[in-house]
Amino acid sequence: MLRSLRSSALAAALLAALFAVASSSGAAPKAPAPAPAPAAAPSPPVPLLWKVSDADNAIYLLGSFHLLKADDYPLSKDVDAAFDDAESVAFEVAPAEMASPQLAMSMVRAGLRTDGKTLGETLPPETAAKFDAWLTANEAVLGKMGLPPSALQSFEPWYVGLVVSLTEMGKLGLDPANGLDNRMGQRAEASGKQTLGLERSEDQIALLDGMTPEEQLQFLREALGDAENATSEIGNMHAAWRRGDADALLDDMGAQMRREYPALYQRINVARNDAWVPKLQGMLDDAHGRDTLVVVGSLHLLGEDGVVEKLRAKGYRVERICSLCDSAAGRSR
Repeated sequence: MLRSLRSSALAAALLAALFAVASSSGAAPKAPAPAPAPAAAPSPPVPLLWKVSDADNAIYLLGSFHLLKADDYPLSKDVDAAFDDAESVAFEVAPAEMASPQLAMSMVRAGLRTDGKTLGETLPPETAAKFDAWLTANEAVLGKMGLPPSALQSFEPWYVGLVVSLTEMGKLGLDPANGLDNRMGQRAEASGKQTLGLERSEDQIALLDGMTPEEQLQFLREALGDAENATSEIGNMHAAWRRGDADALLDDMGAQMRREYPALYQRINVARNDAWVPKLQGMLDDAHGRDTLVVVGSLHLLGEDGVVEKLRAKGYRVERICSLCDSAAGRSR
């Protein structure tokens, strides 16, 4: 049996760091946003932003958090400058594909059970009891989203884990509409910049749907566990992202997943990074000297498995751009 990570480490890594489609408006119903509390505007988030360059052009690598709060904006002037310098903006999945109604239908089709059983019938008793309790506690919220609680019994654990996690993150004020990918895609469209994707939405859906039964069960367990303490791991990771604290994010999301779920970590992080590196090199080799801003889940940039270090190892000039960094948060991994 898989050992459990801290309360929501797997859920957080999948939602907050890795998969754009998991937190898109098409992935699962979105909980109504809570009424904002009056407060002084916080300072801009410290960006996870690197510039990778060769002799004639550059790419900027910006670490995303796929669900954010309205008060996570405006972004820092470093991000604004990188955006202004870039002729194109690349994402995990192209914005046009993310906005397609087909994405929601593809997610539903992939997540539906085909064995004729309800989800509750296949869960261990303790998990089934927690799932039933969560459905009861969130019946009104699910109803506002147009999702009868009984409907979730028709889906695989990974899909229900997404619904639970997104619902709980919505209670914290984290909204995919405010996610960095979504906001930067809108900004690129408004500015007339070219946008592109490093992979297709069906690739990400296949990785989620391809989780082993044990991985899916652990994901759902952790999502339900996080519902009991919703401000813990996800809130901590959001705060670390706001601080630009690469070390904390790598330790909380990457190190635990690498240790506890080595095969899953290899599939959803390392293999995808390796597939992206040649595409990023192609941007750097652009004969016209055009620069590109690349916005991907933060974990993809961090540590020895991240694309930052993979590009540095190939001889490119790499620097973290962070005028807001202090000596602690400014350390790059």
